[in-house]
Amino acid sequence: MHLLIDGYGGRNETLADPEFLREFLDSFPSAIGMIKISTPSVVEYEAPTPEDSGISGFVIIAESHISVHTFPHRSYVNIDIFSCKTFDSDSVLTDIKAHFQLHKVNFWVVARGLENYDPQLAIPRLAEARFSNARDH
Repeated sequence: MHLLIDGYGGRNETLADPEFLREFLDSFPSAIGMIKISTPSVVEYEAPTPEDSGISGFVIIAESHISVHTFPHRSYVNIDIFSCKTFDSDSVLTDIKAHFQLHKVNFWVVARGLENYDPQLAIPRLAEARFSNARDH
């Protein structure tokens, strides 16, 4: 299962705070029933164009990973939660929206894994995905 989130309207100060992101990546895996197996890595990036600057963070979980990329000057964040263990995407979206103080999120839930592969055809099977571009969460 792969949850992809585009978040809009977050507070610029929060999205620019590397400690805020580090704390999120350190605590969120256990909050959603996952097992953190690495220390979160957080990197600040100063781009030639300020709107492209931000912070990125990543934590490896036993089930796969969580990554976050913020763009404070745009009040925008994108977050990926990739896990071989199923999780309640609606609950995770609610938690992330509150944690990052987002006004709107677009999200996609993509089924991934070997159960979505047909070795007879050597191509991926079409997996059910939920798309939210047409609605707010």
